[in-house]
Amino acid sequence: MADDDNVVELTQKEIRAELALLRQEHRDLDHSIDALQAASPQPDYLQLQRLKRKKLSLKDRIRALEDGLLPDIIA
Repeated sequence: MADDDNVVELTQKEIRAELALLRQEHRDLDHSIDALQAASPQPDYLQLQRLKRKKLSLKDRIRALEDGLLPDIIA
C-alpha cells in the first residue's frame, strides 16, 4: 500500500513540474505575441496566428493536467 502512495505522490510531483513548465511557456508565448504586435504597424499575422494557436493548445494541456490533480467529487 505504501508503494502505491509513493507512485501516486511521485506522479503528482511530475504533473506539478510539468504544469510549471507549461505555465512558463504560456507566459513566454504571451510576451512574444505582445512583442510581435508592438514591433511594427503591420505584424506578421500568420506568425501571430500560429503563436496564439500554440498558446491555446498549451492552455488546454494545462487545464487537463490541473483537472487530473483535482479529486473527483460526486455531488
